[in-house]
Amino acid sequence: MATSPCSSSGVSSSSSSGLGADAGLEIRTRSVEQTLVPLVSQITTLINHKDKPKRSDKTLQAIQRVGQAVNLAVGRFVTVGEAIANENHELKEEMSVACIEARRAGETIAQLTDVASLDHPESDSHITIFTDKTGVVKAARLLLSSVTKVLVLADRIVIKQIITSRNKVLATMEQLEKVSSFQEFVQIFSQFGNEMVEFAHLTGDRQNDLKDEKKKARMAASRAVLEKCTMMLLTASKTCLRHPDCESARINKDGVFHRMRLALEQVIEIVTDSRPNGESEMAPISIYSGIKEFKNKVEGLRENLYFLSKENLSTMLEVILEHTEDFTDSAYTSHEHREHILELSKQAKMELEQLVSVWMQAQNQKTKDLMEDLEVAILKTCQCMNELKREVHSAATSLAADLLKYHTDHMVLKALKITGVEGNLEAVAEYTCKLSEQKEQLVEMCRLLRHVSGTEPLEITCIHAEDTFQVTGPQIISAAETLALHPSSKIAKENLEVFCEAWESQLSDMSMLLREINDVFEGRRGEKRVYLSLPRPGKHNANLKALKPVKLDTEEQAKIAKLGLELHLLTSDVDSETEKWEDQENEIVQHGQGMSSMAYSMYLFTRGEGLLKTTQDLFHQAEIFATEGTKLASALHAFSDQVHDDDKPLVLLEAEKLISMCKQLQITAKASAQGKSATFTKVDACILKTRNVMTLICQLLPLCCKLLRKNKAGNGGLKPAPPWREDKIRTGTNARTPERRAETFGIKSLENHVTNMTFLESK
Repeated sequence: MATSPCSSSGVSSSSSSGLGADAGLEIRTRSVEQTLVPLVSQITTLINHKDKPKRSDKTLQAIQRVGQAVNLAVGRFVTVGEAIANENHELKEEMSVACIEARRAGETIAQLTDVASLDHPESDSHITIFTDKTGVVKAARLLLSSVTKVLVLADRIVIKQIITSRNKVLATMEQLEKVSSFQEFVQIFSQFGNEMVEFAHLTGDRQNDLKDEKKKARMAASRAVLEKCTMMLLTASKTCLRHPDCESARINKDGVFHRMRLALEQVIEIVTDSRPNGESEMAPISIYSGIKEFKNKVEGLRENLYFLSKENLSTMLEVILEHTEDFTDSAYTSHEHREHILELSKQAKMELEQLVSVWMQAQNQKTKDLMEDLEVAILKTCQCMNELKREVHSAATSLAADLLKYHTDHMVLKALKITGVEGNLEAVAEYTCKLSEQKEQLVEMCRLLRHVSGTEPLEITCIHAEDTFQVTGPQIISAAETLALHPSSKIAKENLEVFCEAWESQLSDMSMLLREINDVFEGRRGEKRVYLSLPRPGKHNANLKALKPVKLDTEEQAKIAKLGLELHLLTSDVDSETEKWEDQENEIVQHGQGMSSMAYSMYLFTRGEGLLKTTQDLFHQAEIFATEGTKLASALHAFSDQVHDDDKPLVLLEAEKLISMCKQLQITAKASAQGKSATFTKVDACILKTRNVMTLICQLLPLCCKLLRKNKAGNGGLKPAPPWREDKIRTGTNARTPERRAETFGIKSLENHVTNMTFLESK
């Protein structure tokens, strides 16, 4: 079922001067937001110019140049918008209206700033920015609103591409379900692989563009399901084709197809911001979030004694204590933890009763003694809630640590493989019962960890892990039963291996998730998670033989450990430098943070941890890292045009160094390596060159931050921004495929035109 791309990004932001776009439009993506930032900034600068009694010719000329330049840039922007309308007829009417409004607003701003040729710009005979400030504000609002509408409509095209790609994947999946011969399956699966890669690229870009961290996490979870299920679908389908009358093989295959469809549907829900039948999403409340909200309300009593009722506060505590029953009722919670949680729950009720008593008295009579008693009651209540939070955290994380350690040998999975090959149905049944018990333990662990995860993205990761164990457990059982019924079947054996690997992979991910949860609890930044895209074209070739992934052995990890540690320290330095920037949305900061995140995942690889599982994953990550470095160099070039002429050569020199280093890294990452020794040498070279790039970034960030502050501390004045870079246009228009041609008339193309609106720089 196709979903209409009716909701996308929009605007609900305003500037200090009262500028604001249409309140009905909400910005959901970074690309739209960052495209609008320079326009909002520069028009605000124009409107907030100081009304001095005497205006120099230089000031008047500068104002006029700005008005004319904005009008010309809007004209070019509108031309792109009209091209989008012609390419997409369903958007033509809306786009045309928005383009007309933008053009009209641009012309109005040009007229109102046409003051350089006037002897008395404030004379009644000619309405200008000096005589009609309200008119300028109105025109600016119209311009921002209409430009935003054009961007939002362009963003719908991206959503439409994702929906179209999803529909192609679904159609091919239906064909795969119905095939009856290997030859037909091979042909269709090859097409399916290419379509999945295209879908992965589109949704990966969308995930990175989303502003909402919760939606980002949901998107990452759905895409992780699709990534793992692609190989499962391959082996499960082959098993079914080899053993068409086997019921357990059919159940196994149906489970994979069902899970993939659910994941595809969730991706569409996220990108369209809609849910089936219009139902709203009910997010489960965790103990952590409940305690946080409760404490905020309690501490708010210091400022206002009347902003909520005692019933409201009591209800909030009741909900929190109800959730603690997930711990006290769990068979896996230790007796000691259970007793402490019950004791603290009882104490929390008593502290709240005391707080309410003092609070009610303070409402009637605000004496110094009563206010002091209230402060003590607030502190004791919050302290009790902190202790409760600490106790449930300890209960959940200690259980998780014990379970992960206990199941690290994968004895049940090994036994299932052995007894399956032996055709021992009785033994398989015995071990499937043990796996079901293990699954229940891990599911309970995930539920308890969700309560103490500390952030919404980590909560979603816990929910995803719970779902994975719930679904993968029965799939392993059906795969093992199939192998036991057909013990000589190589494909049935391979199929069981694939599902066991998915289980082992999820257990490994849980270890990292546990560390992230502990990091959040202890006030450290959680480990960075970098998305791994689905396999590139060619991963599943025509004969369906996948490349065997290569991992570093213990000896190799030891050799590269020092280099990895250096990389880890550099990521901490880069994070520290980016935090010093006032504008966290600055392009240089964004690229720096992204590269730091990627470098961190490469460091984890050197320890045999994290999401980069094989050397091929590492090389792919190194390529993306180098590409991001090139983008950072482009941002530095743009930044150099904003700094004083004396400082410009220094910035450009560093940018050229960065480009050179990134090119070298890209060449190394793409070079072929045959054999274990050559592969390790390539890994070592990639980590080394990544470290060198990070070292340079550590020097670049403070330099740029210093120059930015120096610029702001300057003596004021208006400085035109650099001309629109032609190379960006050429990059967009050289696209050949229909998808790339559509992208030409998308957000990126419009970003370039909005860049041309950036003509003022407030120093």
